[in-house]
Amino acid sequence: MKQQICILGSTGSIGTQALQVIEEHPDLYEVYCLTANNRVHELAEQARRHHPAAVVIANESHYDELKALLDDQPDIKVYAGARALDEIVEAGPIDMVLTAMVGFAGLSPTIHAIKAKKKICLANKETLVVAGELICQLAMENHTPIIPVDSEHSAIFQSLVGEDDNEIEKILLTASGGPFRLLPIERIATVTKADALRHPTWDMGAKITIDSATMMNKGFEVIEAKWLFGVPAERIQVLVHPQSIVHSAVQFADGSVKAQLGVPDMRLPIQYAFSFPKRLSLSSERLDFFRHPLEFFEPDLEKFHCLALAFEAIHRGGNMPCILNAANEIVNRGFLEDRCGFLQMGEIIEQTMKRVAYDPQPSFDTYVQTDKEARRVAEELLVS
Repeated sequence: MKQQICILGSTGSIGTQALQVIEEHPDLYEVYCLTANNRVHELAEQARRHHPAAVVIANESHYDELKALLDDQPDIKVYAGARALDEIVEAGPIDMVLTAMVGFAGLSPTIHAIKAKKKICLANKETLVVAGELICQLAMENHTPIIPVDSEHSAIFQSLVGEDDNEIEKILLTASGGPFRLLPIERIATVTKADALRHPTWDMGAKITIDSATMMNKGFEVIEAKWLFGVPAERIQVLVHPQSIVHSAVQFADGSVKAQLGVPDMRLPIQYAFSFPKRLSLSSERLDFFRHPLEFFEPDLEKFHCLALAFEAIHRGGNMPCILNAANEIVNRGFLEDRCGFLQMGEIIEQTMKRVAYDPQPSFDTYVQTDKEARRVAEELLVS
């Protein structure tokens, strides 16, 4: 029988590429539900093409428009709102949920999907950044598999297959370095959003592209790796690898290093998450070792202050990563809206981390309140 897939965030970069994977294997996969936040026309177009059982638009103000666009598709149920997202992932026919939403909003539906024992294909960074301990505990209690979709975490996951309980000495987490890797810090102060959105390797959404430019994205991935693979942050090393060929690696107790390599193509980790433990054919470019050099550099934590702040949040633990994430979402949007400069983002995040109350043992309700408070503080700092 075909695996029924729910895609949270189907109109984004990961969601659209996931639909390409499904189209390549129509005998194995079928779309059960598609969701989006605001892109109502794109969602309606996807629904017409893939004929899911249901669609959900998170922003309720778009419900009437989406309903009208799909008026001639009576077999597709149309829902709206955050509660509908939580409920749709629990639908009986669903086998796996691809969490490709961006931001804190992805946390609640992921929790509901875990409790409903759906296989989680995790592409929403914030879920583990904000509430890694809670998510891992729920996944263990409900015997719910979490398969990473990020290219770096997928690479680590693939490198660990077959290693059973062999000790991990170090995780080597690669980073492209973004568009400003070679730019002096004094010039970074004046870069624009257009500069930051020109990523040299990956084609991603605006939010993640800016996070890549600040290297906050890599800080988030360090936090994710800690929870996914049970490795403390001090044993996770970030390597700047401009070619994005080595997607990440694992060093074992005997000094051996296993890595997963390939051309930059997010369809590969998406498909592997869907098909694990099997590997399926994929119509993609193949790696040519004669054309692709491999270089590695240490990250500059002075120039990329956001990465240093992420490490600080990891070591503090508790609700500090939640504060970090909330403040980052505010300044990221502020930078995209030309309301703050590139280096100001790190400054505002740091000040928010100092001002919001720290809780070493947060509950889910604590995360929700912390997120609200950190957003309020960061917004105040943004306009001051």
